[in-house]
Amino acid sequence: MAKIGFVSLGCPKALVDSEQILSRLKALGYETSPTYEEAELVVVNTCGFITPAIEESLEAIGEALKENGKVVVTGCLGARPEVIRAKHPEVLEVTGPGEVERVLEAVQRVLPPRRDPFLDLIPPQVKLTPRHYAYVKISEGCNHRCSFCIIPKLRGGLRSRDAAEVLSEAARLVATGTKELLLIAQDLSAYGADLGHRPSFWGDRLVRAHLTDLLSAMGELGAWIRLHYVYPYPHVREILPLMAEGKVLPYLDVPLQHASPRILRLMRRPGGAESHLKTLEEWRRVVPHLAVRSSFIVGFPGETEEDFQILLDFLKEARLDRVGVFTYSEVEGAEANALPGPVPEEVKEERRARLMALQEGISLEKNRALVGSVLEVLVDELPEPGLAVGRTYRDAPGIDGVVYVETDGTVRVGERIPVRITRAEVHDLHGVQV
Repeated sequence: MAKIGFVSLGCPKALVDSEQILSRLKALGYETSPTYEEAELVVVNTCGFITPAIEESLEAIGEALKENGKVVVTGCLGARPEVIRAKHPEVLEVTGPGEVERVLEAVQRVLPPRRDPFLDLIPPQVKLTPRHYAYVKISEGCNHRCSFCIIPKLRGGLRSRDAAEVLSEAARLVATGTKELLLIAQDLSAYGADLGHRPSFWGDRLVRAHLTDLLSAMGELGAWIRLHYVYPYPHVREILPLMAEGKVLPYLDVPLQHASPRILRLMRRPGGAESHLKTLEEWRRVVPHLAVRSSFIVGFPGETEEDFQILLDFLKEARLDRVGVFTYSEVEGAEANALPGPVPEEVKEERRARLMALQEGISLEKNRALVGSVLEVLVDELPEPGLAVGRTYRDAPGIDGVVYVETDGTVRVGERIPVRITRAEVHDLHGVQV
């Protein structure tokens, strides 16, 4: 079989794109190579969201060219081929995000497949995550026009998948051993709006292309369901009863970005500290143990010390469970670049450090409050006999904390076990299997 090297960069949405490309390549008769030396061609799936990501993508392309020589580029940065070809004119092909067919055409043109007819009988499915969890992308693109973001330019407007198609994928994953489904999109809450929330049959059940209906049906599969990139639309409250009933994990990843109303207007984002707090209070009233993660940008053009203080005061009161903080970085093509009042880099970094110091204190307090309780933990790793590393409902893989568990030595990866929490750190917990 012809061998393909593959480099996947960027967010979980890009990871799903990589899985789709690799699955199609395998179905055509290609084999994946773990090294540049063994590969006959390399595909690089790039990220192009912020300047550091662009630099990382260009560096990865350069490394692949140096080590292999034959490179096809795809992904978000591929939507700006002039940037790639200015740095690496020798790449064989540049395709944009989601352009799977063009990637396949480029690979087949340069390296015709040596086909295995058995693949026609059993189409392969390639996963880049461990067997026990998987990302499920329910829509592509975004209809928002945030001033700091160029994702709509790179990936286009909202394009939702049919509800029956999503549910069939989820059911197939669960049937083959997946214990956790992580739903992703640029805007999960907007799912189905472009389809008019039209219904489709999944088996003998009619399910609307609407987040509430989708989760209600998916919650019956028996897997953990985790929600990422949830915008705080009013209808989000409709899914809270599903969390309270245990059908969906009581975890929301909500990109609030800031708390100063003035900065949020400049960002073209809704809300402010007062409305954010009101929303959190409503959610927690229905699901008291709800875990909320959010991300914030500091040093946005025009951000004053007063604006930043509003953000700090908001975090003190909101007491979020998980927080990611980014300093503002100019992205070519973003409207925010033209805003007055750029913040010096040293001020950005100082504000980021202050915010993280505040949040670390809150996170430690919240983790310490869990000591003595028993939580269900999904086992991710078994690094040594008698020790497991896993996650609670409060922890998404790769971005949140973990739980180090003393076990009886019989647990397996992908198993959910009860754990009594014995010690807390800022990000991680320690416990003993019950």
